Amino acid sequence: MTAKQFLELQERRGGGVQSAAPAKPRKQTAAKKSAAHPGPPSTPPAPAVEPLLAGLSGVRRHWVLLMPYAEKLLTSNGRLHHMAAHRIRKQLRKDAAGVAMARRLPRLERAAVFYVLHPRPLNRKRDPGNWADTVKAYVDGLVTDGGLLPDDNHEFLMGPIPVMGEPVASGYARMTLVVVELSKPVTSANAETVTGMAG
Repeated sequence: MTAKQFLELQERRGGGVQSAAPAKPRKQTAAKKSAAHPGPPSTPPAPAVEPLLAGLSGVRRHWVLLMPYAEKLLTSNGRLHHMAAHRIRKQLRKDAAGVAMARRLPRLERAAVFYVLHPRPLNRKRDPGNWADTVKAYVDGLVTDGGLLPDDNHEFLMGPIPVMGEPVASGYARMTLVVVELSKPVTSANAETVTGMAG
């Protein structure tokens, strides 16, 4: 059957040839916007150490350690593949060990560690406890790789204790560790004024 015969047949059947309805253009989904880069790294203000020391007994020396800038930190809200998290953890440990060696931190018998979060300047509430995974890596770097303490168990280490610090002016969040040498054994009595809990 030729095209002409087909058209005639359609005419006789009373339908004629209906042109196909034009296909609706597909709705283009908007490409996911990547978050704007927060700008260059900045140095946050040093945390106030006196209130932290006031809550401890048997205080000797202390050190304020601003950790190296890192665009990737570990948080409890993060959903990273375990290999990506492992790479970040390894770098954080290396960073902390490097700081311990650069500052020539002595080997201590006991210490308390505060970690001060300097968040990005965003108008929302922050929970510094969410960064505990980052701090665990830092403490491992200080203790295991940097030789700061015999071990990071409760007999030698109090904390790490979270503290909210001043935000950074630009760039990603930063972390300051305050390491406090203690002359007395680490017990619940040492932490009573810091945590508000007695042993």
